[in-house]
Amino acid sequence: MKFTNKKVLVTGGSRGIGFAISKAFAARGARVAIVYRSNEEPAMKALAALAGEGHSLHCADLADAEQVRLAVEEARESLGGIDIVVNNAGIGIYHPIESTTYADWQDAWQRTLATNLIGPANVCFCVAQHMIASGGGRIVNITSRGAYRGEPIKPAYGASKAGLTSLSQSLAIALAPHQIFVGAVAPGFVNTELTKARLESSEGAEIKSQSPFNRVAEPEEVAHAVLFLASEGAEFSTGAVIDVNGASYMR
Repeated sequence: MKFTNKKVLVTGGSRGIGFAISKAFAARGARVAIVYRSNEEPAMKALAALAGEGHSLHCADLADAEQVRLAVEEARESLGGIDIVVNNAGIGIYHPIESTTYADWQDAWQRTLATNLIGPANVCFCVAQHMIASGGGRIVNITSRGAYRGEPIKPAYGASKAGLTSLSQSLAIALAPHQIFVGAVAPGFVNTELTKARLESSEGAEIKSQSPFNRVAEPEEVAHAVLFLASEGAEFSTGAVIDVNGASYMR
């Protein structure tokens, strides 16, 4: 799969899965705009690690609609357009219902939905306006196994990812006449710095055993699925959700 001269925007593109996605596109000839929330130093290091030239870095809190609009516009100007968007950024706040206060429950739901669902929806809206005007494009949203399997200790996360899956399929229908193709990738556990503590804890063996491979995914394996949905020839896979969970959950 080649992406020579393609202009790609990746939210949460400086760490974990997002960084693997950014690197994969850059290694195949794309120019990448990384959107990060607040941690500038690792974002700068991620930018410097991308192959090729013409990449850019943009700071935005996806929970803020105006910051989303500005980040998309700045990325479009920096890259000279946007061909592909990957909505990868997200948060997961622990709030098990049996031990969380009502105030913390409210906070977890509001923050999670604002970042994981409304934020990507706003990114999709903003980029779709440019893609419609320019004749098409591709959007790939990173959802989760939790959208189907459930997330008992962070239910807002599971609900937000289920909503993002539904959004992806709704937009696949709505935007098809404009030659904009929309898909989703639903990982299970992935080996990143955010999951390191749990994987190295007493529950790590159980998490790995959920897959018959007795391991979790690597970020590059998620990136590979993203590249497929964004590639030339994958147009009729619009609306698809690709599971990257090592057969740990079947639907």
